[in-house]
Amino acid sequence: MRGLWSNVALWIPLSAALLVQLFKFFWEWARKGVVDFHVLGRTGGMPSSHSAMMSSLATVMGYDYGLGSPLFAISAVVAVIVMYDARGVRQESGKQARVLNRIVREFFSGQPIREQELKELLGHTGIEVFVGAIVGVVYTLTLLIWLIPGVVPNA
Repeated sequence: MRGLWSNVALWIPLSAALLVQLFKFFWEWARKGVVDFHVLGRTGGMPSSHSAMMSSLATVMGYDYGLGSPLFAISAVVAVIVMYDARGVRQESGKQARVLNRIVREFFSGQPIREQELKELLGHTGIEVFVGAIVGVVYTLTLLIWLIPGVVPNA
């Protein structure tokens, strides 16, 4: 169990995603003046916590095992797939949800609708994915190089 708690390849990427979600929470609070805890679990928005987490994981693997290692290659490829999905598939699903919600509102205008609207903010724009990736890399390198040097056993 001790190995789990000292696994920086797990905790640094998870903390990067949490940090981004906390940023989005406080940003929304400052912008709207209303505390909305749902922001902590909501997808979409600037920056992408998925991108931050996956780029953080790839950075830890590259730092720990080297850029030529299979572990870095696997984590980098999975990071690209996740970021592509966040930008492509999920973004398009959100666009489709907006259209469907509008159709339902117009079709049933003046009548009660029992179904909940589809969630529209599912994915990310390209810039949200890019900024999330940069945040993940910078955050991870900051921790590994300046704040906790020597903690990664294979570096």
